[in-house]
Amino acid sequence: MLMLNRKIFLILLILSSLVLVLFVLWTSFSFKDRGFRQENFLPIFNTQSINSNLYNFDENLVVIYNRVPKTASTSFVNLTYSLCKKNQFHVLHINVTGNNHVLSLPNQMRFVRNITGWSAMKPAFYHGHMAFLDFSKFAMPQKPLYINIIRKPLDRLVSYYYFLRYGDDYRPHLVRHRSGDTMSFDECVKLKKPDCDPKNMWLQIPFFCGHHSECFEPGSKWALEQAKRNLVNEYFLVGLTEELGDFIEMLELSLPRLFLGAVENFKTSNKSHLRKTKGKIDPLPATEAKIKESKIWQMENDLYYFARDHFYFLKNKHIMSNGKKQDFLYEKIKPPPNQM
Repeated sequence: MLMLNRKIFLILLILSSLVLVLFVLWTSFSFKDRGFRQENFLPIFNTQSINSNLYNFDENLVVIYNRVPKTASTSFVNLTYSLCKKNQFHVLHINVTGNNHVLSLPNQMRFVRNITGWSAMKPAFYHGHMAFLDFSKFAMPQKPLYINIIRKPLDRLVSYYYFLRYGDDYRPHLVRHRSGDTMSFDECVKLKKPDCDPKNMWLQIPFFCGHHSECFEPGSKWALEQAKRNLVNEYFLVGLTEELGDFIEMLELSLPRLFLGAVENFKTSNKSHLRKTKGKIDPLPATEAKIKESKIWQMENDLYYFARDHFYFLKNKHIMSNGKKQDFLYEKIKPPPNQM
């Protein structure tokens, strides 16, 4: 009986040794020898490991222009419609029911999923009058590039005031909401009418702030600070109405897949300077002084100059003090790629 147990033990020991040897031999083969490729195990949106054969950045480019009204947005959008066929990308207008600037929660989810997954439309340029929407909180694999244009708040308010009464040269025969009302902006301010209430300037801050309820509370300090954070951290580029040409030039240099030829088109096309408000009269100095006393104007103006300083900072980094364009290169690479 004892001899039998010893034989069984020896057989098990030999079998275990054989299994161990086979396991060592199997694991000694590389992934490549077994028909596996390392990149197949890497997430496609890990930018440190994306192979150009796996992901084409240009062809998957999505730009969202959540355009603030009366900031030269129509002029800029017409430029993209002029370029889209030649540069082979899609331009889509976001039309929200009732011209609402905020999407309901179900529509937020539908919107981010639709834009992220609608491959047939890519590369794409979306535009519409809506507040910034953060794609990252919806667990999307990638985020679009946001751009916008900002304008001096009083200039924007005056332009919108007369636009509601006289329209513009884009659709000159369209009857506007305040058609027939000939009261000037100066008179409106003097009589304290609602159409010239400084609260009507509270629009650029909400558009950059986002979909939080506090964003639409006139005079909210939190909304102003959130708008600034988003402008710097979430927007690829924010231009100025009065420097639209420089904004377009920076987009062409940075995103040529969409904006190649934009500068030349803007200079020569008869559509570039569309939508000039009719009947607009610059306010008197006394009217300006009255408006600038308001907290709303001061906060909107704060955002404007914050955006202006950032735009100038980015623009000036493109051209160095000696007149040369900035460039970069890689060097001192160790070990060389062919030795990895």
